[in-house]
Amino acid sequence: MAEVQSLCRCIAPGWPWKAALARRPPSARAPTCRFGPHGQFQTTLISATGGVGTSAAGESTTAQGRTSLVPETLRDMEQDLELQQHLETLAAAGQQALTREERLKRQRSLDALGAPSFYTTCQSRGVTALKRSPARILQLNIGLYCNQACSHCHVESSPRRTAEQAKRETVDRCLGLLRDAKNRGSAITTLDITGGAPELNENFRYLVEQAAPLGVEIIDRCNLTVLLEPGQEDLVDFLARHKVRVVASLPCYSESNVDKQRGRGVFDRSIAGLRLLNAAGYGVEGSGLVLDLVYNPGGPFLAPGQAKLEAAYKSELESAYGIVFNRLLALNNMPIKRFADWLVRRGQLQSYMGLLLDNFNPSAGESLMCRDTVSVRWDGALFDCDFNQQLDMAITQPGEGGSSRPLSIWDIESLEELTGKSIRCDNHCYGCTAGSGSSCQGSVV
Repeated sequence: MAEVQSLCRCIAPGWPWKAALARRPPSARAPTCRFGPHGQFQTTLISATGGVGTSAAGESTTAQGRTSLVPETLRDMEQDLELQQHLETLAAAGQQALTREERLKRQRSLDALGAPSFYTTCQSRGVTALKRSPARILQLNIGLYCNQACSHCHVESSPRRTAEQAKRETVDRCLGLLRDAKNRGSAITTLDITGGAPELNENFRYLVEQAAPLGVEIIDRCNLTVLLEPGQEDLVDFLARHKVRVVASLPCYSESNVDKQRGRGVFDRSIAGLRLLNAAGYGVEGSGLVLDLVYNPGGPFLAPGQAKLEAAYKSELESAYGIVFNRLLALNNMPIKRFADWLVRRGQLQSYMGLLLDNFNPSAGESLMCRDTVSVRWDGALFDCDFNQQLDMAITQPGEGGSSRPLSIWDIESLEELTGKSIRCDNHCYGCTAGSGSSCQGSVV
């Protein structure tokens, strides 16, 4: 408990942990899953054409008491004035213009601090040249549709993002590149599937089934609440059957902090989802089913030490809810998209950029995920990382007249063609080199 007490300030500064725990007797600290007061809502899969599908399975589970989080999320979005202002600005200016303006705001903050470019900082601190190594991880974002709309989400997912979905031909092409890599005896070890809520793409299970025989680790980046959606009642069994590693988001073990960041009712559903995973053997020693949790800060501060934070998570989740898991991955918040907008509205962008700059770690620069990860967008475009993907900073190749053009999965025959290419960096990259470093796999040093 002492470990928990000392780290609560890092996880949620100002959170009255002592009073919160005192108010909840042991018998009340393992609540059953609460669902919102909304009526029945069927949403099972999102097709590549952007349609919301329902099924008999969805109807039967709804009849059994399952209700979707989507109506609750949509209501939260309607009541979030900051989000509505952001969406209005996005609709008026367009995504490209908003992304450019966001970048300029970051740059103005760094200029005011007298900070050099990320490239210059890396060079002056002795970081090895930012070139791509042989690909070890193929990360595929198969769509931006999600049953949640988290305030920190760097991909700006929500139930409204029904159009951006990977089609079957995109999935098949990625599988072809993966098979080619394995046949060549390349360094590829992992297929990392993300979203949105990737499980809600109609091609998710097909992708897992086709990739499973290839001998790569398959990661499902799961928001946990999707396990409680109508039509997904067999999802945990499906993941377990194919030995999929579940990397699940849980930014805190406090109900108030999770719901503030991820939406009303998300904490209780997340706990229920974790119990379903534990019941199937996930996170249980000796089961061979890996369950990792992901932490990201609830404000403009860096993630605390991953090892100590993991110990605190394990202590609190097991004692309060009987939940076990394997590892905790601690990530810094990147100053892009919704989190950047959150910082700007509070006048904290410059101070946060200063925090990242002051905590630049050359050792983290040596282990940047962009060195050995290939990120694929839902439409097949290629990127050095998921953050560049959201900023539309694609991997490029020379074009006519000295120009360059973005690469896609249909422009290459093998992932090996990307080895040696320069990595595209910008001012947001300071988020990955601050403190213990940050990547989709957690701290890097």
